[in-house]
Amino acid sequence: MDNLSPLYEKQETCHLCKRPFSSMKLRNRFVKLTGQDTDLKPNYADAAMNPLFYHVKVCPHCGYSFTDDFSKFFPPGTKDVLAEKITSNWVSQDYGRARTIHEAINSYKLAFYSGFLKKEKHLTLAGLALRIAWLYRDLSSPDEKRFLALAAGQYKEAYLNEDLTLTSMSDVKVMYLLAELHVRIGKWEEAVKYFSKVLEKQRESRDKKLVEMARDRWYELRDEMKKNEASAIS
Repeated sequence: MDNLSPLYEKQETCHLCKRPFSSMKLRNRFVKLTGQDTDLKPNYADAAMNPLFYHVKVCPHCGYSFTDDFSKFFPPGTKDVLAEKITSNWVSQDYGRARTIHEAINSYKLAFYSGFLKKEKHLTLAGLALRIAWLYRDLSSPDEKRFLALAAGQYKEAYLNEDLTLTSMSDVKVMYLLAELHVRIGKWEEAVKYFSKVLEKQRESRDKKLVEMARDRWYELRDEMKKNEASAIS
């Protein structure tokens, strides 16, 4: 038992080409969460033991990449688009082993592109973009902000146009993320709007911790905006 590997193989079947392949998963016992950032990014004691590295499944045969959040249904014409845009250009790569953070980022980008071409839900695409931003944050990369902005745009589309009631994401959680992401990309007025929407839902929401986080962040943002206004006047 002491020699148990942190990673184990899981057999998958590609939704697109239907061929089998293996993908890696991280055993829960090796994952030690130490906290989270205000945009809900989980932080782990060992950077290498990050389950986010293995969230995406990359088919080595055709290049189609997906997560458990992807639908197995392909809208008419999308299989042909995926074959043209991804499979025809695919050079086989092995993601069925231990991944570096850079390989993890690439797997998410492949999944985002696959999901975009397949017309996956905006909520699914938002989650992929946000995870890319989180991984870039661990690298202290300026690319983080670009993907935070992309995630914010996709969450906004989901909030305005998709039914969230049958998903694992409540409308309060989506609004909180919209607020927090807008803080991080410097669009404070938008952030205030969405934090206010969260607080309007506080009595009916079951996400009490999230409402408290929104209230704390709203106060912090308000104080920061006041300081900036005072600096501008002086």
